[in-house]
Amino acid sequence: MMWTVKVVGLGMLALSLSLELLIWLFRRLKPGRIFNEVLFFPSEIVCVEHIFTPSSPYSCICSLPHGVETSFSRLLHHIMSASNSLDLCVFAFSNMDLCRAVLALHGKGVTIRVLTDKDYAAITGSQIGVLRRAGICVRCDVGSVYMHHKFAVMDGRLLITGSLNWTLTAVQSNTENIVVTEEPDLVQPFIKEFHRLWVHNDPARFHQSHDIKPAHVIV
Repeated sequence: MMWTVKVVGLGMLALSLSLELLIWLFRRLKPGRIFNEVLFFPSEIVCVEHIFTPSSPYSCICSLPHGVETSFSRLLHHIMSASNSLDLCVFAFSNMDLCRAVLALHGKGVTIRVLTDKDYAAITGSQIGVLRRAGICVRCDVGSVYMHHKFAVMDGRLLITGSLNWTLTAVQSNTENIVVTEEPDLVQPFIKEFHRLWVHNDPARFHQSHDIKPAHVIV
């Protein structure tokens, strides 16, 4: 009888240890939660200087509210999180704070590529010229229709996309939305689309096609 009790006890102990081991393995192998966030605009107008100078968050003495998190400040944080690359495909780009964020990344050595619409790149207030003068590679759509995309991919893993143009009016005055996600099934198609457009709008490819002279036809 005592032997039976010992065997049952050892069996229960083994089962308990097995369950604990399975739970531990499940927790170790379970993928981390995928980040998703939705931001809506217009955004409250607040000071965002602390995003660019995090070492001195209270140095700004402007009259705007400080220490307030908004959709726009969240957007800036996501953009500034890039450590290796930023691929930006945007229709209109005139917001100076967003331009400042891109320039800050460029200054840290982040590889940046920008695709934009050729007509809106030349409008008054466009920041595309500022980016180009800083040495950032910018390509304009060579097609006859608007390049109306508004998305960015950071480090090949984080996607920002939605209705928001990168303009002051869109941020402060328009009803807009942005989705921020690490979901691979959503990020990868945008990476593929950016690569397709980047290759298609290569200036060298465009000029080469115009340099080819038609062959003489001998009748």
